[in-house]
Parts: sequence; C-alpha cells; structure tokens
Amino acid sequence: MTLTAPQRMALLSIFAALLTLALKFAAYFATGSVSLYSDAMESFVNLAAAIVALIVLTVVATPADEGHPYGHDKAEYFSSGVEGGLILLAALTIIYEAVKRLWHPEPVNDLGVGLLLSLVASGVNGGVAWLLMRAAKRHDSITLEADAHHLLTDVWTSAGVVAGLAVLLFAPPSWVILDPIIAILVALNIVMTGVDLLRRSLDGLMDATLPPDDLAAIQQVFLSNKPPQATIADLKTRKAGAQRFIEFKLRVPGDITVDAAHTWCDALEQALERQLSRSTVTIHVEPAGNQLDGQG
Repeated sequence: MTLTAPQRMALLSIFAALLTLALKFAAYFATGSVSLYSDAMESFVNLAAAIVALIVLTVVATPADEGHPYGHDKAEYFSSGVEGGLILLAALTIIYEAVKRLWHPEPVNDLGVGLLLSLVASGVNGGVAWLLMRAAKRHDSITLEADAHHLLTDVWTSAGVVAGLAVLLFAPPSWVILDPIIAILVALNIVMTGVDLLRRSLDGLMDATLPPDDLAAIQQVFLSNKPPQATIADLKTRKAGAQRFIEFKLRVPGDITVDAAHTWCDALEQALERQLSRSTVTIHVEPAGNQLDGQG
C-alpha cells in the first residue's frame, strides 16, 4: 500500500515520539525529578496521539463510497479530540505526582545528565514539529496541525523544566520544592493545549462555519464573479478535515433560460474552487422574488 504524504509524516511523528520517550524517561530515572517525569508523560501522550493520527489519516485517505458519499474527512476531528483528551489525562497524572512530591519532598540526583537528555529530546521534537507544521499547511490537515502544536508545546514545557531545574544545580537543598512546582506549571500549560484541541474538534464535528478569512474570500469571489442580474442568499459553509463545503441560493430573473443560469453557476463554482482549494460548491437556483427560503 502506498502511503500518502500525511501518513508518512504521522509515521515520522511516531518514530520521534518513541525516541523522545526513551530519552525523557531515562532522564527521569537518572534524576528522580518529578518535573522530568511530567515531561516524560507528555512524550507518552505524543506517542499515543501519533498512533491515533496515523490510523485516522489512513481512514481519511479512503475514497468516498456508497455509505459515505461525502468522504471520510471528518475522522480527523476524532483524532484531535482523542489527542486533547489524552493531554488532559497526562496533565492530571502530572498534578497528582507533583502534589505528592510537594508534601513529601525528595532530593534530585544527577541533574546534569537528566538535563542533557531532556535537551536532546527537545531538539528532536522541535525539528519534527517544524516538519509537521509545514505538512499541515500544505495538506490543510487538522490532524497534523494538532500533532505539530502538541510537539511545540512539549518543546516549550521542556525548556521551562530545564530552566527551572538548572537553578537547582546551584541552589541550596531546601529549594528542592521548586521541582514539583515546575511540574504543576507544566501541567497547567498542557491543560490549555488539551482544551483548545477539544474545542476545535467539537467545532468540526458540529459543522461550525468556515473561518473569517475563508468567508471573506467567498465574498470577494461573489463580488468579482456574480452576474449583475443575480443575487446571493442563504450562504452556508462548513468544513470536514481539509474539505470545504459551500452552499447558497442564486436568485436570478425569472425569464432567463436554464442554460444561462447553469452557465452562471459553473462560473461561480469554478471561481470558488480556484480561490479555496478542495471546495465542494452546491448552488440552488431560484427566481428572484421567491422569498419562501425554507421551501426553495
């Protein structure tokens, strides 16, 4: 089976997650730091999310069939929703471990080794996140974009952990409480990422309208290509993965021919599809003056 470009990027994400997971858990076992444990837990979520992303992108690549005539693009929203849920679960686990360490502080060992391993893992994540973001924009994939944002969040949280623990290298032993505090801050940052992914997933599953930039592009196409005798009404838009759906009514003079109305519709459809890639345009033609929109 030939893999699509998004599927290949998801495989790269899985390999990167395995590598960073090994590096970060090695850092945790070397130091016993709950902050590095929180960082390692996020890498575990990265791995689970990357596997889900590959499965979903495989479903998305399946052509439309009789049972799914609009295709399988909406499966992408399940991926981002699952990833958001996993992120929240990881955050709760981190907070639980950090609160235990707040009540029962423990010394942190071999910080130099742990920080070095964490920095290497962050470099891997940063490079893969950059590649994923480029691929997400090229293929308009919310699944790859969610994965990229998650890895970037991992990079920034790792940077915060490393900076905080670096202080402990030169601080007195009583400052060891800084370790669980950093872990809790990391968890709160992860919660924000998880909530945002869940919100975007729900928007897609609930058929939210296209973003403002897309709506502005549609209006510009109308202004440039709409026949002067016609009017546009009841614009409705939605998105499923990378696929856009645009539908509206084209009100035309009652005395024009079907052939002329069809030509106008073709011109509008082609202009919209040029402006917004992967768009499915549906136009309902009705005579001007017909205001029974619910029955048109």
